Amino acid sequence: MLTIKNNIMAGNAARHLSNSYDALAKSVERLSSGLRINSARDDAAGLAVRELIRADISVLQQAARNAADGISMLQTAEGAMGEIDTILVRMKELAEQAATGSYSADQRTIMNAEYGELSDEITRIAESTDFNSNELLNSTATINIHVASGTIAISPQVITATTLSVGTTVATKDAWVNKVTVASADDEYIAAGDITAGSTDLFTFRFGVLASETAAAVVVDLDAYESSGISLNQLVDEINAAVALDTTGAYAAATALYNSTYNSYSLKMQARDSGASRGFTITSATPTAILSATDDFTQSAAGAAGTGNDLTTATGAQNALTAIELAITEKDTYRAKLGYWMNRLDAAESVLGIQAENLITAESRISDVDVATEMAEMTRTQVLAQAGVAMLAQANTMPQMALSLLR
Repeated sequence: MLTIKNNIMAGNAARHLSNSYDALAKSVERLSSGLRINSARDDAAGLAVRELIRADISVLQQAARNAADGISMLQTAEGAMGEIDTILVRMKELAEQAATGSYSADQRTIMNAEYGELSDEITRIAESTDFNSNELLNSTATINIHVASGTIAISPQVITATTLSVGTTVATKDAWVNKVTVASADDEYIAAGDITAGSTDLFTFRFGVLASETAAAVVVDLDAYESSGISLNQLVDEINAAVALDTTGAYAAATALYNSTYNSYSLKMQARDSGASRGFTITSATPTAILSATDDFTQSAAGAAGTGNDLTTATGAQNALTAIELAITEKDTYRAKLGYWMNRLDAAESVLGIQAENLITAESRISDVDVATEMAEMTRTQVLAQAGVAMLAQANTMPQMALSLLR
């Protein structure tokens, strides 16, 4: 039917042309993004599955990075262990050298000094080796490396010279500290009014002496300070001067001790020798205000014998050889652990990479566009769109045919 009010053919052509343009726009979107699913309306179920797979892929990829970071951490520890290995070899060489009888005591002392420095270096390396604040050679706290659905436990060990039994510990000297404090070591420690001229101005003391030594005490005469008083530094000098003149082996020395907590100084009396708590005694003291009795002093360090290896004797060096041999075995055991932990993390990283790759393939099948198919579809919709445009133009001319009948 020929009409002029409603152009049914033009509306029909326009509707089909709109559908063709929508299909063409969707093809362009897919080909430009590379994805078949760009929004939920493209494939609601497929989108939900794809997002779950993408989350799993991200977790697996991060887990692989966790494993790689764990390997880096273990490599840090293993590198430090390699240096400790070199040090232990040198220490064993020194022990073997000192174990023979062809060296003098002085020469062994030099060997022992180097041995001690190397021992300290082992401890320093162990205490300073860490990875992101995780101590690898100075802790027993387990470090868990999380790899997706599980963890790999790394159990560090303490690899200091002490735990390896190759260290040397300096003996502790017996020490006592006076309870009176001053702001500065040059400040007055005993006032002039507490010192009077005469034989009574004495400070007589002693540390416990060895059985072979006499029991005579050290006497400090303070007469010269009757009118001026005496500062802490001056008192220290007087005590040490008296000690230097002593021939009985009383073994005592004085220092001005600084207390950082209270920002103050006080008199410290320390035995010259070490190895035992010798005991500190004041047999008589005038002035009495500060140095009247042993009760005016507090023991700050009890004497104790040194422990560890000693290369100053052939016997000590031979004992050190045995200790170093055991230390090398212990060190090698832990270093081997670092190796198989690294191998395990390597395997975990490889498996995680394969799992992530397989999931990426699955996600691609769901989400990625098939370019060949989509190009064919795009070509079809282009033809339909072009045909639609042509037919719409033809349909728009139909009402003009009706007008010809009205002329």
